[in-house]
Amino acid sequence: ALLAIPAMVSRGYSKSLAAGSVCAGGTLGILIPPSIMLVIYGPMAFISVGKLFMAAFIPGFILSGLYCSYIIVRCLLQPDIAPAVPAEERRVPLLKKTTMLVSSLFPPALLILAVLGTIFLGIAPPTEAAAVGALVATVLAIAYRRFSWQVLTDTLSRTLRVSAMILLIGGTAFAFVGVFLAAGCGKVIEELILAAPGGKWGAFALVMFALFILGFFIDWLGILFIMVPIISPLVPTLGFDELWFAMMICVNLQMSFMTPPMAHAIFYLRGSVDPSWGVTMGDIIRGVIPFVFLIMIGIGLCVAFPQLILWLPAQMIK
Repeated sequence: ALLAIPAMVSRGYSKSLAAGSVCAGGTLGILIPPSIMLVIYGPMAFISVGKLFMAAFIPGFILSGLYCSYIIVRCLLQPDIAPAVPAEERRVPLLKKTTMLVSSLFPPALLILAVLGTIFLGIAPPTEAAAVGALVATVLAIAYRRFSWQVLTDTLSRTLRVSAMILLIGGTAFAFVGVFLAAGCGKVIEELILAAPGGKWGAFALVMFALFILGFFIDWLGILFIMVPIISPLVPTLGFDELWFAMMICVNLQMSFMTPPMAHAIFYLRGSVDPSWGVTMGDIIRGVIPFVFLIMIGIGLCVAFPQLILWLPAQMIK
């Protein structure tokens, strides 16, 4: 956001398009591995995190493709919202472009390879792979001369705060679920879902709609900790593949990052933008709305073609 938005606004790009594309692109990180959402979801639903990572690849790339297609089509139809880069800026030698591209992609690519490679090659489980990622990030910081004791202490402090938040939400959510189930409310929810008109697809639509509405008001962590223990046992009864259903829930929850009032991506972006850029909350909300509908299209594609989710994990098993 701090790099992309001022660059786009200074070149006359539509503020809503700039804000929406940054917001939507940022939320892909919660789905595409290494995703904290999948790491938390796996143990709760007794599903391999490695399988979840593999299952998320194709849906993540589909959403990326939908986002890019929307931006390209809209810019072709409305060229004034994204003026072309001046000719003098485009006359950059190919070697210089390639060098800049490789140098900018190398650190994140190495970090992703360190985490996902250790998982997919069977070297380490997700927790230990995260430690490998932290080690590689430290080495990269030292190599690029960005490491200092202040950076280390700030990173540890932020990690502790996030971990404490997750543990607090998880502990209170599990306590709530325990009381909820002990009171017999879980049976009521089960009967409500199983009695939905339209059979298993009616039940699926009901669950997806409930998660979408909850995303307006509850943090995604709270939704996971409360809903997954209640819904997961029903998935085999409904006749759905557990891995496919898990990805449907995670893609659905991605929308919660862009649907106010509990829209983390929107508020994070609003807090990051400089007032001099002239990007308002209205610009951000108008910008993300088309991307929310694109996520719905992505969900529809995964419903129509389940192998988009299941094919890659099946290859991993082989």
